[in-house]
Amino acid sequence: MLNPLELTGRARTHVREDAQLGCTLHPQVLPALAALAAAARAHGIEIEVVSGYRDLKRQMSIWNAKLRGERPLLDRNGRAIERAGLSEREAVDAILLWSALPGASRHHWGSDFDVIDRAALVAGQPPQLTAQEFAADGVFARLSGWLTRHAGEFGFYRPYATYCGGVMPEPWHLSYADIAVPALDGLTLELLAEAIAVTSMDAREQVLARLPELYERFVRVRPPAG
Repeated sequence: MLNPLELTGRARTHVREDAQLGCTLHPQVLPALAALAAAARAHGIEIEVVSGYRDLKRQMSIWNAKLRGERPLLDRNGRAIERAGLSEREAVDAILLWSALPGASRHHWGSDFDVIDRAALVAGQPPQLTAQEFAADGVFARLSGWLTRHAGEFGFYRPYATYCGGVMPEPWHLSYADIAVPALDGLTLELLAEAIAVTSMDAREQVLARLPELYERFVRVRPPAG
């Protein structure tokens, strides 16, 4: 079980870097990921982790940059929207469609990561992590279909597979259930409020005032049944 600092991205005592896989994750996740990648490779799919462990400081830098208009904000369809045209509340809501609250990112736990199929990319083409890439006619369609059929065999699931009124679907996001499910139970509203209260994140007071609503809508995401 992760401790409160590990759950909220304020410590990294629960993760380690794996040079072969090229990512930093919880040690329990790494062999499962290696097995997943080996199985995919047999089908011509080269799974590559493009974002693994992320601490609170890194998540806060992403959050603040979006709130300040230094990084793009996206609407529900993945289209860019102008920060200048939004109130602070509207900007917070827009950020949360695609980015977690600092202290509440599943990437803090070392159980969650984003993947692409390196073999499917055209040389020099950077991945964007968009729904279009994972659609039936997208560059990562084969990867998405393979994960749908096989990720569960290795202990993984996709927490944002469907839209449930909060975070938009992220078919590239994998979660290791044995770590993530108890971590989600451990990340209580009170613990998250405590972690946010001592940060310098932009819109902190508004977020704290709305935290019960935001917590239920954007944080309490359960694995799909079955």
